Order: sequence, then C-alpha cells, then structure tokens
Amino acid sequence: MDTLTANDAKRNFGELLLNAQREPIKISKNGKDAAIVISIKDYEALEAMKVEYLKHCFESAKQDLAQNDVVGGEDFLNAL
Repeated sequence: MDTLTANDAKRNFGELLLNAQREPIKISKNGKDAAIVISIKDYEALEAMKVEYLKHCFESAKQDLAQNDVVGGEDFLNAL
C-alpha cells in the first residue's frame, strides 16, 4: 500500500483519486497514519461484507436460542 503525506495528498489530489481506484492509499500527517483512501467500489464491498457478517451472527444466535444453546451473562463474563 502506498503512503502519502497529507501535504502530498492535497497537492496531488487528482492523482490520489486515480490511484485509489486501483489500491488503497494511506495518508499520514505529522508522521502518523491518519486515513486510508479507497475506491467507492471497495468501500461498498466492505459495507456489504459487514452486513453479511451481522446477518450471519444474527442467524447463528437465533439458531443457538432455538436449541437452548445459550450462556448466562455472568457465566459469559466469567469466561472472559
């Protein structure tokens, strides 16, 4: 992953947008990572994966509940 300083990103914003269509670009400010610029296609794919994961977790929890395969809150916290 390429990294640009915030000043370089500002100075070459058009190029940054073009390059972000191919791969994520890391932006650093004052020597620290500050942001990642990704294409809208990649962002939408990440959001879709999050939704699918949440659906999977919800369905799994429903199945566990239907099978009475549950753990009480105190037992859960003690297991941590």
